[in-house]
Amino acid sequence: MRKLSHLYLVLLLVMLYAPIVIIAIFSFTESKVLGNWTGFSTELYESLFSGGVNNSLIDAIQNTFLIAFVAATVSTLLGTVAAIGINDLRYGKRKAVNFVNNIPILNPDIITGISLFLLFISLGITQGYATVILAHITFCTPYVVLSVMPRLMQMNPNIYEAALDLGATPMQAMRRVIIPEIRPGMISGFILAFTLSIDDFAVTIFTNGTNGLETLSTYIYADARKGGLTPELRALSTIILVVVLVLLVVVNIRARRQARQAEEAQKINPKTARR
Repeated sequence: MRKLSHLYLVLLLVMLYAPIVIIAIFSFTESKVLGNWTGFSTELYESLFSGGVNNSLIDAIQNTFLIAFVAATVSTLLGTVAAIGINDLRYGKRKAVNFVNNIPILNPDIITGISLFLLFISLGITQGYATVILAHITFCTPYVVLSVMPRLMQMNPNIYEAALDLGATPMQAMRRVIIPEIRPGMISGFILAFTLSIDDFAVTIFTNGTNGLETLSTYIYADARKGGLTPELRALSTIILVVVLVLLVVVNIRARRQARQAEEAQKINPKTARR
């Protein structure tokens, strides 16, 4: 039974990561067709960074990362404030608000996109950068709340009260006590929001309007409908994958170090208390 479970896990991992590995491998060849290996080459990467690709792809890359950065930053701020407010509620109200917060996460992206599209149309808002950023903030904020809430629940609530008793203002206690405690959750929420914004297609396609605004997801969709994909997309996908993996490794290493420091502090505190 154990061998079957291990085999199932291996097959699952192969199905998940084999396409990614194939794209990464064939990003190091000059072939325009995926699956045709013509020898090792970094031409696709050189073309990507030297401006050899068409301007529409460069614009799509710039739009994607600009929108993702702004949306992730704003959603991190809003999600952190919302999580702190939710954490201060009583159990019944907190449970109800958490349920409401989970609805956008469970809701299909296409429903969210259509709803925001109809909202912007009814309000007479011209679709473009602003509407895409607002839409991305809307669906990213609940994920930030979920990232920050566990850190708030692990935090000792008496620390904040102690800071107030020692003369700190609520804003000072927020900045010097709460924020340092929940910073790992905020960083995780920012990375998650940034990744979700880059990855999104359904919401973007309904809110980008007809002014020619394209992100990577919409560009790839339009490119695929023409009968093929721009070869440089393989190199770009590999770069994005490596960046995300590096960020995850850095965050996990940092979280482990903080956990070790917390354990060491707990071991030292009883000794100092006895003295």
